Amino acid sequence: MGEVLIAAVLTIITAATPLVYASIGEMISEKAGVLNLGVEGMMLMGAVCGFAAVNATDSSAIGIIVGMLAGSGLSLIFAVLVLGFQATQVATGLALTIFGIGISSLIGQDLVGIAYDGLPKLPIPGLSAIPVAGKLLFNHDILVYGSFVLILVVSWFLRSTRSGLILRAVGDSHDAAHAIGYHVIRIRYMAILFGGAMSGLAGAYLSLSYSPLWIENMSAGRGWIALALVVFATWRPWRVFTGAYLFGGITILQLHAQALGIGVPAQVMSMLPYVATIIVLVLISQDHNKIKLNAPACIGKPFHPTS
Repeated sequence: MGEVLIAAVLTIITAATPLVYASIGEMISEKAGVLNLGVEGMMLMGAVCGFAAVNATDSSAIGIIVGMLAGSGLSLIFAVLVLGFQATQVATGLALTIFGIGISSLIGQDLVGIAYDGLPKLPIPGLSAIPVAGKLLFNHDILVYGSFVLILVVSWFLRSTRSGLILRAVGDSHDAAHAIGYHVIRIRYMAILFGGAMSGLAGAYLSLSYSPLWIENMSAGRGWIALALVVFATWRPWRVFTGAYLFGGITILQLHAQALGIGVPAQVMSMLPYVATIIVLVLISQDHNKIKLNAPACIGKPFHPTS
């Protein structure tokens, strides 16, 4: 029973990791006042490009870097359109997802069916030998460890650094930030590129570790769940982390339920993570004042420099 529980928890960790990366990236973008709905497309680009790089070089490090660059490259297109040409953020983000789905399918058409061994596990000497906790916490690949570090760094960055305070100021009042001398457009470019890199990294994790192969649309809606998680977490890193593990658990729950042969159609069980997303958003939307209090005031609003 203990081994089964450990295996289930480990599976939840792997399911939550891509959500952590994608959600944190989107949260930083939104903290700067930019709503990017292209997370799904950026994840797919990171997945296919990362897998293609590993297949070509046999280097997981290069695959991870290429996945991040692919996500950033796609986000740069979004940034140019919404910051440079003042395009509507919502429509541009949706177009980015559609574009990402299509271009990733084109790039990956010759990669379907090719297997990869997956990212190597990196047990931490001494700690990984601890009963139960060692297997759960100290015997993962580099990207799982990285997700833990990312939460700590982003929390510290937003709360305790001057740059983090500037980022939040740009998202809360871009006119005021501009008036006191901060380059709003440059800051938003950097936030969007960071969000793209994290989405690409989430996609690379899917194709290099979670399911080490390339399948069209393998993100399976995780980009949309990541977007919902940012609202669920009220734009706070630790709540994003908690929400990612909650939704990761729901995802694994439906897989285990199917494996146990519970008399519910598989299609209904597969709907559970998305039904949970809708329910959570509906419940959160009931408290409009809480959302308004925590959401960046300028999110989704274009910035027009006055001078």
